Order: sequence, then C-alpha cells, then structure tokens
Amino acid sequence: MWDDGVTLTIARRVPVVWDLSGRVRLPDMGRRRLAHAVRQDLWRALQRLRGFAPVVAVTRDGQGVTLRAGGAVSGAVPGAARARLDDMLSDPVRHAAWLRAARHRQCTGG
Repeated sequence: MWDDGVTLTIARRVPVVWDLSGRVRLPDMGRRRLAHAVRQDLWRALQRLRGFAPVVAVTRDGQGVTLRAGGAVSGAVPGAARARLDDMLSDPVRHAAWLRAARHRQCTGG
C-alpha cells in the first residue's frame, strides 16, 4: 500500500501495471477502507483471469474521490474481463456497499 497524501494505491506487485483498468467518481469516503472493499470485489470478479494481479488507486479531490481499479494480466485482456470490470464499477448497489463499508469502519476507529 502506498499513500502520497492524495492517492492511496493497493497492489501486490511493484511496479504497478495497468493492463486493464476503469475509473469511477464517488462521494468522499475513507480511501483505505474503500480501496480494500473494491479490491475484494475486483478479485471476486476477475480471479479466473490468467495472471491477474489487482490494483486499486483512490485519489481524493475537492469533489469526492476518483477510483481506478484493474491491474496486471498475463497475455491479452479478454473483452469479457473488460465488461465485468465496467459492470462492477458502474453498479450502484456496489457503490452503496462500498460507502457503507467505508463509513462503518471510519466510525469504529478505522
């Protein structure tokens, strides 16, 4: 995990590689808790993708946060993987779950 004060990035491999990525704007919330919640959903959605190494970056600005999710893939990125990522990032039910997770943990000292 890297945090430069503006962007928090969670990745298992360094350097970070973005073979597959998507972005979404969300309301301001705890970056660390948000990143971990998104990483879990990202892994569930794409774990069968050969050589997949998830990366999540959350950047805070005055208007909320920009979340970038994706990661490294061994070989070509199938169109179905891009579609699953886009579906995940555009799902309002997941957005609400991420918000609840980030808020809940912030209230308990996390």
